[in-house]
Amino acid sequence: METKVETMPPAIGMTASEPSAPMLVVRGLSKSFGARVAVEGIGFSIAAGEIYGLLGPNGAGKTTSISMIAGILVRDGGEITIDGVDIDVGPAARALIGIVPQAITLYLDLTARENLDFWGRLYDLSGTALRAAIDTALEAVGLTKRADDIVGTYSGGMQRRLNLAAGILHQPKLLILDEPTVGVDPQSRSAIFDLVERLRDAGTAILYTTHYMEEAERLCARIGIIDSGHLIAEGTRAELIGNLAQDTRIEIGVGRGDSLVRAQRIVSALEGVQLATVENDHLHVVADHGANRLPAMLTALLNAGTVADSVRVVEPNLEDVFLRMTGRALRD
Repeated sequence: METKVETMPPAIGMTASEPSAPMLVVRGLSKSFGARVAVEGIGFSIAAGEIYGLLGPNGAGKTTSISMIAGILVRDGGEITIDGVDIDVGPAARALIGIVPQAITLYLDLTARENLDFWGRLYDLSGTALRAAIDTALEAVGLTKRADDIVGTYSGGMQRRLNLAAGILHQPKLLILDEPTVGVDPQSRSAIFDLVERLRDAGTAILYTTHYMEEAERLCARIGIIDSGHLIAEGTRAELIGNLAQDTRIEIGVGRGDSLVRAQRIVSALEGVQLATVENDHLHVVADHGANRLPAMLTALLNAGTVADSVRVVEPNLEDVFLRMTGRALRD
């Protein structure tokens, strides 16, 4: 059983601030790999004290984009500034960034403290400043009591939290979190959420990618949706949902296999239907004034010999926005 998460301190050694001038500004970001265009003309900004969610299906260009922003991948075009410093300045700009990749970047045969000592020296920390930074980071992620244990003995959730500690060790102004809760237990996930929110409240600008829509709903003040290398929508949750206008989602249960595929084909052809997809053995339909379209859908299915065994009308949410914009669920 995993060690209980320790109570976290009220601050991370930074002065709290309200969302203000952009900390990160990205303009016209582009990258190709041979003939394949991975990212084309992406632009957005993140203020100090703001969490910005970058959402997209697999292969949409998220990882390529954050790799360029972090200075890991050379871009083909565009501009990136962090706190007014051009990323091309080099180490001076990259020192402002903390990145927590999806992969665990820890030495499993070292202790947590030894791992953070290694990463701290890469950030040019040493001596008393390094020791203090390590203690602060360990306390922030609730691992002080396990600091001198070998990381290979940690649970997956504890390793995720230590991975996060390595990214905040030098108190970056921009923190990039790439799927920070993949595979973690509920306790560690809650601890990560709490820390991310405290970092935000302390003034850190946070770029957050996730495959869990509920995380974006909870954490992100604004969301950008990326698909096929383009930023196709951006706004607050309310703004994005508002853009659906009168569109309504309807879930119809019509059996499985061929019955479900046939129902999808029939409903897709009806007037007012914007999108019809199959998910979890149900037909998910987005239609303008959807509740009013429901009788026509059920009649068309009945005429084709298909009887619906369940029907649910759902108010639009962020998942609907994503599905409408990309034609896919977030995890696809």
